[in-house]
Amino acid sequence: MRFTVAIDGPAAAGKGTISKALAVKFGFAYLDTGSLYRATGVKALEVGRGVIDPAVAAQLAGNLSQTDLDRTDLRTDVAGQAASKIAAMPDVRAALLEFQKNYARRDGGAVLDGRDIGTVICPEAEVKIYVTASDEIRAKRRHKELAQAKPELTVAQVLNDLRARDDRDAARDIAPMRPADDALLLDTTELSIEEAVRQAIIAVQAHLK
Repeated sequence: MRFTVAIDGPAAAGKGTISKALAVKFGFAYLDTGSLYRATGVKALEVGRGVIDPAVAAQLAGNLSQTDLDRTDLRTDVAGQAASKIAAMPDVRAALLEFQKNYARRDGGAVLDGRDIGTVICPEAEVKIYVTASDEIRAKRRHKELAQAKPELTVAQVLNDLRARDDRDAARDIAPMRPADDALLLDTTELSIEEAVRQAIIAVQAHLK
C-alpha cells in the first residue's frame, strides 16, 4: 500500500510530534525532511568554516548518509538557521528532491514533515496537514528545547530567530512555505499534544476508509 501523509508548517508548531505519533499509530515510515537540510547545512558550515558555499552544499546534499542524519547537533539553533539558508538554494533542493519523493511513495505508507511536502514534494499525498501556532507560543516551546544547552538564551531572541526564519522560508522563490490548497489547517496554539494528535489521526482515518 502506498499512502502518504504530508505535514507542513513553521518551526515549533508541533508538526514533528504529530508526525511521529501518526507514524506509530498507523505503522507508517517517518521522515523529518528538515533533518536532510539541517545535516547538509551543518556539514556545509564545517567544510566552509562558517561560510556556506552553494556548490559545496549541493554536493554534500547528494551524498548524505544515515550517520549524517543521526548527528546529535541537528536540533541546535545553528543547524536550524543553516537549514533555512540552504533550503533557498535551488541546487541543494534539487539534490534532495528525488530522495524525498521516493520515500513518500514507499510501500507501507509514509509520513513526511517539512515546509513544502504537500505543495512540492508530494502534492498527490492522500492527507495534507498544515500545522501552525502563534509566534509567541512557538518561541516558548523552542526556548524550552534550547535553554538546557544554552541557558543564556532568551525567549525574545528565539522569537526573533523564528520570525526571521519564517520570513526566509515564506519569501524564497523556490518552494516557499505555505499550506497546500487542500490541506487541513491545524492550529496548536491552544491545543494539548494529545488533542492535536487526535485531530490528525481523525484526518488520516477518514482518508484510509
